[in-house]
Order: sequence, then structure tokens, then C-alpha cells
Amino acid sequence: MARKTRAAGSYAGIRGILKGKGSTPLLLCVLLVVISAFIWWLNIPFIEDIFTVSTITLVMVLGFQLFMGNSGILNWSYVGYVGIGAFASAILSLAPQVKALQIPVMYPFLIDLNLPLPLALLGGALVAAFVAALIAWPLMRLSDAVGAITQFALLIVINVLLAQWQQVTNGPRTFTLGGTRLITLWPALGVALVIIIAVFLFKESSLGLRLRASRDDKHAANSSGINVIAVRYFGYVISAAIGGLAGGLYSHYILSITASSFYMGELFLLLSMAVIGGSMSVSGAFFGTVLVVLCQQGLRQLELIMTRGGFEVSGTTEIVVAVLMIVFLVFKPNGISGGGELSLTTLKKRFGFRRTKTLDSKTPNDKEVAEP
Repeated sequence: MARKTRAAGSYAGIRGILKGKGSTPLLLCVLLVVISAFIWWLNIPFIEDIFTVSTITLVMVLGFQLFMGNSGILNWSYVGYVGIGAFASAILSLAPQVKALQIPVMYPFLIDLNLPLPLALLGGALVAAFVAALIAWPLMRLSDAVGAITQFALLIVINVLLAQWQQVTNGPRTFTLGGTRLITLWPALGVALVIIIAVFLFKESSLGLRLRASRDDKHAANSSGINVIAVRYFGYVISAAIGGLAGGLYSHYILSITASSFYMGELFLLLSMAVIGGSMSVSGAFFGTVLVVLCQQGLRQLELIMTRGGFEVSGTTEIVVAVLMIVFLVFKPNGISGGGELSLTTLKKRFGFRRTKTLDSKTPNDKEVAEP
């Protein structure tokens, strides 16, 4: 009897989670798996390549959203940590003889490092998190315009270091991993699923709630006993770690990187995805990535067709995405998601039955009826 009661209680608990906010990561993961299975079934290498890069980009956007969406602070330096993770994981995984041949001036202790891919990806994430942990504490005291300017200045510093540190990154020249791709559709999908769940759990955790409280009213959060600097600090470091992991996935998929790969162009892309989807929700990051990628690829194919026809239309993709972002900021500042999360409850409200009250002519009492 007791076992039946416990089983019933567990079932009711799981059902309650699925009906509430807990259904969000489940729905997003199922949707991503279904799309991946369809892409794999199509078996078109070009489309599979686009989707794999898009999945890696989704991981970047989720890390970007984790701090910006919950703290309300625009983290301009985020893409710098993506670059740090990309170079660090590449150095950790590349064979010593290849590193010695490609970068003869590389520090000897870096040349001797050679880790398996999973450990190299984890190492890239940890290096990015370590750099963020070293410099983030004083930055978390700043917010609004001063904080944004400081973050932008930090991005410039990181980019210059990546572009000029010849003993580590090969300076302004291309850092080539060579060999075969170790990151394909399925490993990228697996990491994306884990990050979707992790970012959502962070949002719903005590730390995430306190971080959002500091976003909504910093002074009220301070008066409630929340250490605003500390919660921002930990959110910033975790965001940098996810960015470093995404950078490692990117470098091992592209197989050749430079410092310019992680600068203003990539930052603009991530920002547009977060803004268009809705920066305050995990679902917004997901659907913003999907919409911008579809728009991007469609416009690039249009540019290619028009170029072949004798028309010079380079830059159309960036212009259209920028205009789209402006339109959303003006008319729908909370993005596609409206700041909310996709869940079974929201789907039921949107597509299911609504319960309204009508007056029965035979009785004075109200009763509920279902309307389609």
C-alpha cells in the first residue's frame, strides 16, 4: 500500500513538473531532436553542415542569454570568452608535433599538452571561466552605460591579446587544427541538449532568481539581503564557461580559426538572436537562433543567385538582420517569446480549450463551459 502511495505521489510530482515550467526544457529538447533527426534523414551534407553550425551557435546564444537575460547587463565581452575557449581547446587537443610545426615559438609546456577531445572541450570551458573569474569581480560593481562600456573595452583587450600573442594563438595568422572533423551533428546536438537543460535549471535556481531580482530592482535586492555583486559574478563566470565550451565545439568543427572569428561580427549575430527571440527566456534564445539562421541562410542564397545574375548585393544579409532587430526592439522589445517560456501550459492556452463563465438562464449561479 505504501509503495502504491509513493508511486502515485511520484507520478503526480512528475505530472506537475511537466504541466508547469519544467516542461520547457523537455519541449525544447524534443523539438531540437526532431529537427536533427529530420536533417539526418534528408542526408544532404550542405544542410547538415548548416544545422551543425547552427546547433553550436545555439550553445553560444544560451550562454549569452544566461547572464544578459537574468542580470539585465549587456555582456559585450562574452564573445571574447568564446574565442578563449576555442583557442584553449584547440591547443589542448592538437598533437604536439603539429603544434611545434605550426607555431615554432609556442611555449614548450603548451606543446607537450595533448588531451582527448572531451577533456579538451572541458579544458577550454574551464580556461574561459578562469579568466572571467580573475577579472570579473570589480566589473560586477558596474551597470547601465558604464558597465556596458567597460565590457566593450574588455572585449577589445581580449581580441588584441588573441590576435597578437604569437606564442599561444599564432598571432594574426590562422590557427589550423587540420585532420578530420571530430565534432559532427550528433556530438553538437548532445552538448546543446545538456546546455538547454543546464541554462533553464540555472534560471529556476536560487542563484538565478536572485540574479533576476538584482535585474528588476538592484536596491530592493540589496535591502532583501541579496549580495548583488556576488550573484552577478557567479552568473558571469558560468556564462563565460558555456561560451568557452561553445568556442571549443566551433574550433573543432571549423578546423581553422583566427581572432577575428570572435569579434564584432559574431557579437552582432549573437545579440540579434537574443534580442529577436527574447533575451529574458531560454525559449527566446532557442527560437531567436532558429529565426535568424533561417533568415541568414535564405538571404545568402538570394545574394548568390543575384550575384550570378550580375547584381552586386553583398552585405544584404547583415542589413536585413539589423533592420529586423531594430523592428523587434521598437515594436516587440521582449522578442518572439515575449519574455515567457514555452511550456505545456502556454501551448494549452494557445491551442487548447479556454474556460469561460456564462450565466445559465435556469439558475442564478455561474458555471464553466468549454469553448474551442
